[in-house]
Amino acid sequence: MRRTFGDTLGWSETGTGLLLGTAAGWGEEQYLAPSGLPGWTRKHLVAHVAANADALGNLVHWAATGEKTPMYASPQQRDADIEAGSRKPAAELAAWLTSSAERLAAGIAGLDDDQWNAEVVTAQGRTVPATEIPWLRSREVCVHAVDLASGVAFADLPAGFLTALADDIVAKRGGAAGPAAVLVATDTGDRWELPGEGEPAAVEGPLADVAAYLAGRPHSLSGRALPALPAWL
Repeated sequence: MRRTFGDTLGWSETGTGLLLGTAAGWGEEQYLAPSGLPGWTRKHLVAHVAANADALGNLVHWAATGEKTPMYASPQQRDADIEAGSRKPAAELAAWLTSSAERLAAGIAGLDDDQWNAEVVTAQGRTVPATEIPWLRSREVCVHAVDLASGVAFADLPAGFLTALADDIVAKRGGAAGPAAVLVATDTGDRWELPGEGEPAAVEGPLADVAAYLAGRPHSLSGRALPALPAWL
């Protein structure tokens, strides 16, 4: 694993600042514009990020108190929260985005060493130590800052985060059916093998483009029979 707990705390703060700064001052017109995710406006995306902060706050509460507090009551509740958030006025949605991020940051700052080692369960049903919470948040704020489609690119994200993101995606995508690929970041020398069907496609390019490709986002890579990947997150 090429990331530390300290790394993820820093990336969570960096990504949160980048996302909040990008959306700062938006009115209805900007919020109603399409995001980088098909079928979602920026309102949908911001509602998702705000709801995610509240959901991860539930895991912080679980770690702090020992009281079992799932991220979401159900997948249906998660979807309903996003849809309801997408109908909020711009000012109300912006306030939720900011206040939810502040509540999560305060909760994280309040955990002690024993609480950080407490086990919690993610929305996907994985049992993990609470130290994974900042990583889960890092992925959301960093990747979705790009998905706001307002000028932030994968190249603007920390290189260490991009490497850790690629590691994470390959580990999870490797268990799914799909075409095989070998990916090389030409600027860092990092290499990933994506298991799959058929002769592996050779994919080379800058780290930012490799991470964007793995995340199913727009990129500038080219290669033999470059397989398309669905959106990650």
